Amino acid sequence: MELKGIHHVSAITANAQKNYDFYTNILGMRLVKKTVNQDDTSMYHLFYADTKGNPGTDLTFFEIPRAGHTYPGTHSISTTSLRVKDDDALIYWKERFVKLKVDHGDIIEVMNRKSMNFRDHEGQRLTLVSDENNSGVAAGTPWEKSPIPKEYGITGLGPVHLSVKDAGPTKKVLKEILGFRETGTINNRLVMETGEGGSGAEVHIEERTDLPREKPGRGSVHHVAFRAADEQELAKWKTIIEKAGFPNSGLVDRFYFKSLYFREPNHILFEIATDGPGFDTDEDIERLGENLALPPFLEDQRDQIEAKLRPINTSRSEN
Repeated sequence: MELKGIHHVSAITANAQKNYDFYTNILGMRLVKKTVNQDDTSMYHLFYADTKGNPGTDLTFFEIPRAGHTYPGTHSISTTSLRVKDDDALIYWKERFVKLKVDHGDIIEVMNRKSMNFRDHEGQRLTLVSDENNSGVAAGTPWEKSPIPKEYGITGLGPVHLSVKDAGPTKKVLKEILGFRETGTINNRLVMETGEGGSGAEVHIEERTDLPREKPGRGSVHHVAFRAADEQELAKWKTIIEKAGFPNSGLVDRFYFKSLYFREPNHILFEIATDGPGFDTDEDIERLGENLALPPFLEDQRDQIEAKLRPINTSRSEN
């Protein structure tokens, strides 16, 4: 039994409308599910992904309108990577970011892959990483209705970067409990991978003894999820995690997938999520994200839930 790679990353925004505008109109990702946080239905939960919302392509956001500024530090998921097809795509994106005044860095090479750091409007720390020299977990397929030409579109999630005071306990959990493999060190970051490996299955751990603990807010990451094949595997992971002595959420039905949550010793929240049943369970694949979707166990509360949410204008610009 082996985790297949990164499933999704969930972050925090203070404004769902501005978040939608950035991730669809500027980054060209598809809003595949507009729903609510099942643990607090007063807030949106937005899912951006490839054309079908395939596992490994989802970047999600909880809207917390009162979320304050993020003060970066340790005990955190510090950077989320987004994959693109090749090096030429990075050149396209650099030119686009200049045109649209998106905060970004230079194109650099790390681990034989070219990449470029950038930030969204709330300071979310992101990296575009080229798949030109990458192998391993397959990428997704950019949405054909995206404002971004398909050959340059975002194809999924790349390596997730963790910042901790002491890498040892986090490494132990990833390696001895979750079955990740240690593949080396690059730029003072320990690189670990699972499944078929490659960009879509990597976690990078960086020790930062010079930083305080992160104070999360808008633009910070809430948790990272790893891919399990199905509910049967997820149940086995629950047993493994319990035997290792970690409290956990138990199996949670998110309707679009099943989940299990626990915190590793550096207090970073890990989730294991199943690949299915998927986002087209309750919506036609051509209409994903157009309306507020609620799982059956919340449907009888729709009127009350919708009354608490500010409508999102989902029209697309021609940037």
